[in-house]
Amino acid sequence: MELTLSILLIFMIIGAVYALFAQDLLSALISCGIVGYGLVICFLLLKAPDLAIVQIVVESITLIIMVAVILDSTRQDLREKILHREKGTHFINAKYVFNVLTVVILALFFLFFFNQAIGKLEPFGTHVTRMASGYMGEAALKTGSANLVTGVLFDFRGYDTLGEATILFTAVVGVLTILRLRGRK
Repeated sequence: MELTLSILLIFMIIGAVYALFAQDLLSALISCGIVGYGLVICFLLLKAPDLAIVQIVVESITLIIMVAVILDSTRQDLREKILHREKGTHFINAKYVFNVLTVVILALFFLFFFNQAIGKLEPFGTHVTRMASGYMGEAALKTGSANLVTGVLFDFRGYDTLGEATILFTAVVGVLTILRLRGRK
């Protein structure tokens, strides 16, 4: 599992660095998506499906909104065609083909690791109650909270809650980074 996490982290770092130096907004956004969906797979490998769900929802909504904004505001950047005509002869646009192949390879790469991560989770419906029994039996005494959900959420699962808040904060920072790239052009 450490090797898989290391490979994913390397790809996530490459995606983050590429987002900083991308020539256009759409490329920067896609590379930020690589980082976000890589994090989803990392959370699944570390057996934190609740964090993975939060991350995938935040990442998907952010990508959809940002792609819509970019497509609406920068139409001239997206006029590449598959065929290029020069002196009466048609040529295949190598940049377009390279971009499509890169997307397909990255999608297959992430699907492979996503499949591995899903395979390591417990089967759906299997109850792993080693932690739940401690929560239910002694939560009111240990936390002093009248509300059991609040006591468990903030006292027993504080780091998990901090992780979910970090995901939301990171999404906001990512969006602001992408918007800052537009100002550099």
